[in-house]
Amino acid sequence: MDSGGLELVLVFLLAAVLAVPVFKKIGLGAVLAYLATGVLLGPHALALVGDPGRVLAASEIGVVMLLFVIGLELSLPRLKVMRKPIFLVGGLQVLLSGAVLGALALLGGLAWRAALVVGLGLALSSTAVGLQLLAERKELASEHGRLAFAILLFQDLAAIPLLAAIPLLGKAKDAGLGWDDVLRAVALITALVVGGRYLLRRLFRVIARTDLPEVFTGAALLVVLGSAWLMQWAGLSAGLGAFLAGVLLAESEYRHELEAQIKPFEGLLLGLFFMAVGMGINVQRILAEPLLVAAGVVTLLLVKSLLLFALGLRPGRLAARGAWLMSGVLALGGEFAFVVFAEAGKARLLDAVTRDRLAAVVGLSMALTPLLLMLAGKLLADKHASETHEYDAIPEAGHPQVLVAGFGRFGQIVARLLRAQGIPYIAIDPDIEQVNLSRRMSTDQIYYGDPTRLALLRSAGAARIKVFVVAINGVEASLRMVRLVRKHYPQALVFARARDRRHAWQLVDLGARALRETYGSSLEMGREVLVALGMAPEHAQDRAQRFREWDEALLESQRMLQDDEDALLQTTRDARRELDALFEADADEHAALRATPPAP
Repeated sequence: MDSGGLELVLVFLLAAVLAVPVFKKIGLGAVLAYLATGVLLGPHALALVGDPGRVLAASEIGVVMLLFVIGLELSLPRLKVMRKPIFLVGGLQVLLSGAVLGALALLGGLAWRAALVVGLGLALSSTAVGLQLLAERKELASEHGRLAFAILLFQDLAAIPLLAAIPLLGKAKDAGLGWDDVLRAVALITALVVGGRYLLRRLFRVIARTDLPEVFTGAALLVVLGSAWLMQWAGLSAGLGAFLAGVLLAESEYRHELEAQIKPFEGLLLGLFFMAVGMGINVQRILAEPLLVAAGVVTLLLVKSLLLFALGLRPGRLAARGAWLMSGVLALGGEFAFVVFAEAGKARLLDAVTRDRLAAVVGLSMALTPLLLMLAGKLLADKHASETHEYDAIPEAGHPQVLVAGFGRFGQIVARLLRAQGIPYIAIDPDIEQVNLSRRMSTDQIYYGDPTRLALLRSAGAARIKVFVVAINGVEASLRMVRLVRKHYPQALVFARARDRRHAWQLVDLGARALRETYGSSLEMGREVLVALGMAPEHAQDRAQRFREWDEALLESQRMLQDDEDALLQTTRDARRELDALFEADADEHAALRATPPAP
């Protein structure tokens, strides 16, 4: 078959429709599905695609887009909060693993530049496979899951300078790297950072005003590919430019929209990239050297497992079981290794034979990891299994009557009132910093976890809870939890914090009692203002109570019309006249208040 455009599209769609669901069903993930399909269809197996180079060249745009999305997710505040696990544990993992694996490559006969690239490339783990395994095992929020995420984050960061350095190392190998190359690279990076900081937001502000989604999509692609081309023209990695553009936009108001626009292209082209990598693996050569490839896989898994276990114990401060589970998730090779080795091949740091061997080692390590992790999980299952939960262990004793979900400023006040009355309650918050702070202040009833998950609610004894207090910050999260509670615990009462009137309507529709978060305090202040203006306190209280009754009746009548904007506007206009009529009898007192100076 000729590897023309239509045939390539059909092959890719075939892989996505058939191979990916099968691999995911058996727990091996989409990355391995693309790799295996590429191997099967490539010139070294069925030879249905004769020229994988054309596929690889086109699909490298997927890697560029992946790096852009990584940049979008790495805002400076996020890095600051997670700086210790990211930069200390993650940095030590990359340096130590890179040093040991690079030394082994050097002993194997590679030049020092090639050994450096190989060591650091193999030190990187698969973000896609690792996070998928943690999510499937419900371990993303466990102690070892959070530390694994931090290490993967640093590896994503470390991949950027590594990719940028490979072309320079290739030039240095050929004695072709001069000061003009270095100065040009530095100048262009500086221009991209400085220019992008001041121009990108203005560009997207102008584009957003057009209110044309296709123009915004075009602008997003222009920024990604344009910054990538600029770095490539400077002799650096194209991904470096896209990454820098993502970081510059990470704290902008357009971050989520940009990610939504780029994600579909990234997923499709990244899948095509993995297929192209698989097509380039020489299966015959691997079959001719099975012991060598197997030794490489065992060495990679063993070296990284031992180093990760040691780092998990200290400075990661994990229990031995958690450290082993973390090492099992991250010992594999990663998708960035394919990118690194492909770039190293282009820079003539690695020959085709070595590149194929390394690609086979990484691919097999990714295939074996889910199986090894399942085995490790069974072997390590013991009385400390609660460490792998997606939340803190919650005691069954105490039989709390109230569950407070969200322990911010709203939930804390509710909890203090309950505690003052001696009413047992349990509080759950998804913010580990808030949990730690509250526990240091002797609030022992608070636990870490995501209260929108049914497994957590069951562990917290939700079946015995009489009242749920939903005080979560996010509107969507609170609606999700109310929906969950009303479905599985219909006998309990649900009081929910509402951000505004529309949120309150949605909560009431789900069966909760909604309390607007600023309504009570605003009404209280209004009453105090009336007293300060000279109204008798009992009269001010009466006015506030009448206003509350009128507004709550209006809220209910508007709830029935929430999907009809015209009717809502008409109701609001009528409500103003009703309010004036409600207090019309008090007109004389109002005039007296206006003539009386405020109380000191």
